Amino acid sequence: MDNNNLDQHISQQFNQELESLRNNVLTMGGLVEKQLVDALEALVENNASLAETVIGGDYMVNSMEVQIDEECSSILARRQPAAGDLRLIVAIIKTITDLERVGDEAEKIALMAVEIAKTSGQSDFASLMHMGETTRKMLHDTLDAFARLDAEQASSIAKTDVKIDKDYDAITRQLITFMMEDPRLITRSLDIMWSARALERIGDHARNICEYVIYLVKGKDVRHTSFEQMEKAARAPDR
Repeated sequence: MDNNNLDQHISQQFNQELESLRNNVLTMGGLVEKQLVDALEALVENNASLAETVIGGDYMVNSMEVQIDEECSSILARRQPAAGDLRLIVAIIKTITDLERVGDEAEKIALMAVEIAKTSGQSDFASLMHMGETTRKMLHDTLDAFARLDAEQASSIAKTDVKIDKDYDAITRQLITFMMEDPRLITRSLDIMWSARALERIGDHARNICEYVIYLVKGKDVRHTSFEQMEKAARAPDR
């Protein structure tokens, strides 16, 4: 779908409103991605101060969701959009909901970082950081697919969720082994496990956004479908 297709309206003001909406979503996405990066850094570096900053910054994500949602409601009421424009508004409303939830998961990681920073010693976070980087990149690439309205890229990125799920399962098994071998590690291991769970959920939300991109560009709802069906929809002619 060509980005310019969204700009061909008689009303120049309508063009600007739609473009502003898309830019605001990407701004919100950038903020959420930074929250995730900072939360992971706080966890690995035992940096309680940075973790508190992430926790305190969650209100900004929530505020942006409310602001964008109000803009969408206003456009729906005033413009009564149809076809691709209506799909854009629907996709944005769904996307910002998932982005807000990604922000919540980043906050959870920050909360775990605060708890872990209170304990002594240093744990091996290599597996968690690998999973965290995979998740961050998936979120970043998903936002890029949204910005470029690239359905095929979105369908490809969605598959990353499977890898993140496998990483989560591996970390969980590893932590269970640690707890069985040394009960003193139970509290710390559970905090790390909850952080890994938060990353797994972020992968789910990124996949959801990929599905919204395909819906926006192709007019096909690919929720609850296989990756093969998703790819087929992404390669179909634009609607």
